[in-house]
Amino acid sequence: METDNRRVLRRIGRAAAVTGAIGVAGLGYASVIERNWFRLRRYELPLLPPGSDRLRILHLSDAHLTPGRRMLIEWIRGLAAYEPDLVVNTGDSLAHRDAVGPFVDALGPLLDRPGAFVFGSNDMYSPRLKNPARYLWRTSRSDYAERRSPDLPWRELGEAMSASGWLDLNNHRGSLKAGGLDVALAGVHDSHIGLDRYEAVAGPADPHADVRVGLLHSPEPANLSRFAADGYQLLLAGHTHGGQLCLPFYGTLVTNCGIDRRRAWGLHRYDDAWLHVSGGLGTSPYAPVRFCCRPEAALLDLVAGD
Repeated sequence: METDNRRVLRRIGRAAAVTGAIGVAGLGYASVIERNWFRLRRYELPLLPPGSDRLRILHLSDAHLTPGRRMLIEWIRGLAAYEPDLVVNTGDSLAHRDAVGPFVDALGPLLDRPGAFVFGSNDMYSPRLKNPARYLWRTSRSDYAERRSPDLPWRELGEAMSASGWLDLNNHRGSLKAGGLDVALAGVHDSHIGLDRYEAVAGPADPHADVRVGLLHSPEPANLSRFAADGYQLLLAGHTHGGQLCLPFYGTLVTNCGIDRRRAWGLHRYDDAWLHVSGGLGTSPYAPVRFCCRPEAALLDLVAGD
């Protein structure tokens, strides 16, 4: 009997050792390899008037940048080689008080191109250590209720992008010329922390524009439907990180907002509009892992319709 017990204990010990080794290997992959395994997704949408030239939009989101992330900084700078006509940043660019300079460095030559931006909560509030498992049953919206004032340099971030001619679309409308086309834009501030004011941009989008684009950080259904009803053809959002930790053959576990799991990342229809939700480029420095959800940016080529 004692010998049998020892055999059982040895088997349990071996199983535990194997399980532990797999866990360590998975954590190493998620934090070292996949977190830095950036990819560029590409889409084509027939949204432009007949006879129009292509309009290439680069969609960036959720860099959550800290000053030491040189691989991410250099990868973003390299996106200028794709020659986008318009650059859109849908927020959560910062994760450190000293990250504005590095983020501007990352944008580099992209700032010479037409651009537009909105903020996310993490452009204003620094990340905090918390249990990420809470996202399985609740969103992080309530985490900001106790904070009285922002502690990240969001004004400096906005000023740096605006100084290059990018449009600040936080509860604002605007228009610009990109790729020889007239682009009508509108955006809202981050609904995740209650700063969205859709009434400030409400009303029909410019019918004379060649294309109409709406920006928002968190893809909340109420705002998405309002943009679509006002005639915006393409809606760009971030926030979800694509789920960040996903399961093979199942996908996103949670979205941390009101959007459904199926549309947590990628290009989908939403009412009468197209919606692109970026899976994002970064992570919180307190949860520096990605699994089955590589960091990404996207190129959306808008072409002439029939």
